[in-house]
Amino acid sequence: MKQITREQRYQIEAYLTAGKSKDFIAIQLAIHRSNMYREVKRNSQKRGNYSASYAQILCEERKERLKRKRSFDQTKENLIKDHIEQEQWSPEQIVGYCKKKGIAMVSHERIYQYIRQDKEQGGGLYKHLRHRLKHRKRPVGGKHISIKNRVSIDDRPQIINEKKRSGDWEIDTIVGKDGKGAIVTIVERTTAFLMMRKLPQGKNAESLADNVIDMLKPFKKQVLSITSDNGTEFAEHLKISKRLDADFFFAHPYSSWERGLNEYTNKLIRQYIPKSSDLNLYDQKYITEIQYKINRRP
Repeated sequence: MKQITREQRYQIEAYLTAGKSKDFIAIQLAIHRSNMYREVKRNSQKRGNYSASYAQILCEERKERLKRKRSFDQTKENLIKDHIEQEQWSPEQIVGYCKKKGIAMVSHERIYQYIRQDKEQGGGLYKHLRHRLKHRKRPVGGKHISIKNRVSIDDRPQIINEKKRSGDWEIDTIVGKDGKGAIVTIVERTTAFLMMRKLPQGKNAESLADNVIDMLKPFKKQVLSITSDNGTEFAEHLKISKRLDADFFFAHPYSSWERGLNEYTNKLIRQYIPKSSDLNLYDQKYITEIQYKINRRP
C-alpha cells in the first residue's frame, strides 16, 4: 500500500476546497478510494475541514510513535522470554496479549526472528514452542504475498476493532483434501451471522470474487468492510470492494487471531465437515443446512 505524500495532501486540500468528491480525487491522484476516505477522516481538524499541513503533522507524529513502539528493547525482550519459557506462549499470543493490554510490543514475526537468532546462538527458546519452529522453514520475515493494493488491518478504523456497529465482515476459505475444492465463509463481526458457499472453481480468485459479490449483494447496505487473510484467493479484493462499495482490509500474515471470529466459526463448521474431507461429498444444499444450524444457535 503506497503512503500518501506531502504533495498529494496539498492536492487533496485544493480539490476539496474546489468542491470535488473524494472518489473524484482518488481517481485523479491514483489513490485507492479506501485510502482517500481514510486520509480525510483521520487527518481532518476538529471542525471537519481538511488541511494539508495539519494532516502532514499528524502523519509524522504517528510515524514517530510507531518508531518508538517497535524498537526491540530490553523490556520487550524480558517479557518475551518470560512468556515463552514460563507459559509456553506463541509469538502470536504474546502480541495479542500486549495489544489487548496496551503494552508496546514488536510484531510476532520479529519475535520469531529473535527466537531463531537465539537458536543459532545455542539458546533453547525454540524448545518451548509447540512446533519448535518446524513449520517455519520459510524465511522468518514471511513469504512474499503477490496481492496488489492491499490495505493493512493497521489502517482499519477503530470503530471496527471495537465492534460498535454492524456491517463489518470477516472472510475465509475452507479447503478440501489435498487442496482440492473450497468453501468460502463470511461472518458479520457483531452478530456472528454466517454465510457459506461451495466454490465450484476452488480457490480461484476471480470465481471467489464473483461468488462473494453474489452472496453479499442483497445485504449491500449492511456491508461496510471486509477483512481477510493474505491468501491469494483474495487477489480480486478491489473488485469485491468496488461492487459492494465496501472497504477491504488484510490481516497480518500468520495472525489468525486478528480474524478470531471467522477462525472460531470455521471450527464449528468442522463439526459437520471434518478436516481433510473430500468436499465433492458435500453439495450446496448440505452446506446451506450447516449455515442455518450454526445461525440458529443461541
